[in-house]
Amino acid sequence: MKKLKVTIAGIEFDARFEDAAPKTVAAFRAKLPFKGQVVHVRWSGEGVWIPLGETDFGLGYENHTSYPAPGQIILYPGGISETEILLAYGGVHFASKLGQLAGNHFITLTSNTDKLADLGPKVLYEGAQDILFEEIDA
Repeated sequence: MKKLKVTIAGIEFDARFEDAAPKTVAAFRAKLPFKGQVVHVRWSGEGVWIPLGETDFGLGYENHTSYPAPGQIILYPGGISETEILLAYGGVHFASKLGQLAGNHFITLTSNTDKLADLGPKVLYEGAQDILFEEIDA
């Protein structure tokens, strides 16, 4: 059995894939392990994001929201703005310079969520931080 682990700036979080977004989960799972860097959001509030440019996951909307809760991870499949993955660490109203967006809620962090309040300011004041999504043996 496998479990999902997300490591950001050296902080490990257990996580789960969301059943309500099966296509997004399948497309992302095919790219695991997934490495990148998070930077602080510009328009959305208290969140960090992974800019993915023109990356095409071949997705539309499913289980999408503009207001992810702290610990929820969404994937914006592209369209009016670039493709991106966003993690809310506080209040988020997902947007870009072009206006409100909605992303597919496909992962939820399930452990160490109390560390999210420290993660946001770290990324804001110290800059980009490494992130790794991986499935490991449970």
